[in-house]
Amino acid sequence: MSTPPVVRVVEREALVYARLWRGLAFSTFVQPALYLAAMGLGLGGLVKAHTGSVAGLSYLDFIAPGLLCASATQLAAGESMWPVLGGVKWMRQFHGVVATPIGPGELYSGFVLWTAIRSMLGAIAFLVVAAILGAVPSAWGILAVPAAGLCSAAFCAVLAAYSIRLDSDLSFPMIMRLGILPLFLFSGTFFPINQLPSGLRPFAALSPLWHGVELARAATTGQFHAGAIATHIAVLVGCIAVGAYFGVRNFAWRLSS
Repeated sequence: MSTPPVVRVVEREALVYARLWRGLAFSTFVQPALYLAAMGLGLGGLVKAHTGSVAGLSYLDFIAPGLLCASATQLAAGESMWPVLGGVKWMRQFHGVVATPIGPGELYSGFVLWTAIRSMLGAIAFLVVAAILGAVPSAWGILAVPAAGLCSAAFCAVLAAYSIRLDSDLSFPMIMRLGILPLFLFSGTFFPINQLPSGLRPFAALSPLWHGVELARAATTGQFHAGAIATHIAVLVGCIAVGAYFGVRNFAWRLSS
């Protein structure tokens, strides 16, 4: 039985990552853990002294799932822009891939799947550190890992579909600064979105990152509400579906032109 082409793409990306992971270890594993310790314990001590809790949780418990998903989102965003443009313009390895029996749509799907897997690998390491620090009060916390993967795939699906059409990376810094960074700050990572001005709350609730954070927080705290969970999953799956609709077509257009 032959290996599915999508799995072949994931295998290729995994082999490349196996050679490069040491150079990426700090940004993938160490930096998020240090951020959690600094914000959750340092700032968390001040929050505890003044308010006692945030949304009924200690600040460390509140912020840990937010940072977990935010780290996955930032990784997915970075991987979905420069590497995608590089694959089709600078290094052109994508052309080599589609010269095999692997088609553009399978390349796109495998790339999104690998990005989600890589995000989950980072999420596992982050979750271990969070558990050691006491920021995972529920045994259901392991489900925060697939939540991070789903959130990562939602961003990768859309951004990869966009990046493949470009000839320049000039818009990428703007996306990071005006898109990803504001989402990182205002999607429930550091504080509940009900603390935002009422006019901004609907926009925050549209953020895929907020839905990912809420899923991860439900897992780490064990506070599940079936209706809310279904909504969060539906939004993230919807983002993946929209991204896939354009991504398959854009990859086919760019790699056949």
